[in-house]
Order: sequence, then C-alpha cells, then structure tokens
Amino acid sequence: MKDFSDRTTVCDRQFRELFGTERGTHPTDPEFMDILQKFIFGEVSRVGSLDNQMRELITVTVLSVMQTLPQLKAHVGACLNVGVTPVAIREAVYQVAPFIGFPKTLNAINAMNEVFAQNGISLPLPSQGTVTDENRREKGEEVQAPLYGAEIKEKYRHLPDFAAKAIPDFLTELAFGDFYTRNGLSVRTRELLVVCILVTLGTLSPLKAHVAANVKLGNGKESIYAALLQCLPYIGFPSIFAAINEIER
Repeated sequence: MKDFSDRTTVCDRQFRELFGTERGTHPTDPEFMDILQKFIFGEVSRVGSLDNQMRELITVTVLSVMQTLPQLKAHVGACLNVGVTPVAIREAVYQVAPFIGFPKTLNAINAMNEVFAQNGISLPLPSQGTVTDENRREKGEEVQAPLYGAEIKEKYRHLPDFAAKAIPDFLTELAFGDFYTRNGLSVRTRELLVVCILVTLGTLSPLKAHVAANVKLGNGKESIYAALLQCLPYIGFPSIFAAINEIER
C-alpha cells in the first residue's frame, strides 16, 4: 500500500511539471482548491502505471466530453508541457465527436486551438486523415470487424429498412472510417480513451464491448482501471462505481 504522507510534496512537483508554475490557490475558497490539488496531483497522479502524457490525454478527453472549457484549456497546456504533440492532443479531442456530437466537439476544438495559438503553434495543424470518400467504409470495417464483428448490424436489423442500414453504415464510415483510421494516435490509445468517454457520459451499455476491445489491443485491466481512476476527480465516485460494476458483472 502506498504511503501518501508526502502527498503535498508530490502534488507540488506534479503541478510544476504539468503547468510550469507553482500551484496557486483560490481567492475566495482556498480550502477547496487545496483539497482538489492534493487529491488530483498528490494522490491520483501516482496510482497505476500511466505516464503523465497518457494521464493528460485522458483528462483532455474527459473535459472535452464534459464541456468544462476553462479546465480543458489548462490541461491542453499541461499536455504540451509534458511533451504530448499538438497532433495527438487534437486527435484525442476529435475522438469524442462520434460520442458527443459535432457542436460540442467544435467547442472543445476552439478552446484547444486558443491554447495552441497562445503557444505559437501554427494552425491549422497538418492533416492526419488517411481515407477517401471511396474507401472510408472499407477502411472502417478493417478496424471495426476484428474488434466488434457485425454486432451493431445484427442488433438493429429489426428497425425499418432505411434505419437498419443507415445506423451500422454511419457507425462504420464515420466512427471507424473517419476517426479511428486517422494518424496521430494509435487505435489502442483511441480505445482506451473511448472507455473514458463512455464512463464520463454514463453510457455503460457498450462499456463491456469496449473493454473487450481494449484487451484485444493489448490494454490490460491494469491500464483500464488506471484510466478509470484518472477520470475519478473529474466525474466523481458514483460514475466510477457504476462503470466498475458494469465491467465486472
């Protein structure tokens, strides 16, 4: 069992690494800020084997889903400070689009790009797309089929013909074809982020399938649970308990 008696020291060191400055306080609620900082940066940051780059990609993903844009900007900056490339940060934000929709994703992109501009990063970033209109379905299936088979097509085949065709087609072409095939993040990393997206949304019915996909890709249970714990300070205990119960049932 880890000794957290030095969590203030760990918190201060982690804060400097992530944000490049000494940790501050809240002008009207310093006690709350102290609790928050020591828990996130003094305790959660050293549970599990995730490095700071992966922790910050998870945090950026969760904050994008939650639309907590001021905090998102801070953690985009933290990603840059620990060596995550702008392209990888952008791909993590792009990855939320099939799950939260385009308008909210655009909000997150705008917040992210503000930070990039402040750091002198030239925009737009280089394109990372790898598919064309002609092959996006084929390339999407190449990612989807080994991980999920034809699960969605079978599940919704009872719908009216147009919907029974459109739903699985859209999923293959958009979620897998347009997003999973992009350069900048591996499919393995994307799938770990997707688990965090689902848990943040409280959308648990697909969770076991995505956990199974993670395992196929080499993300063991240690990585999955470490990712869940990284989400904890941002989404709270009930969401984490619900996710664990769904995974384990």
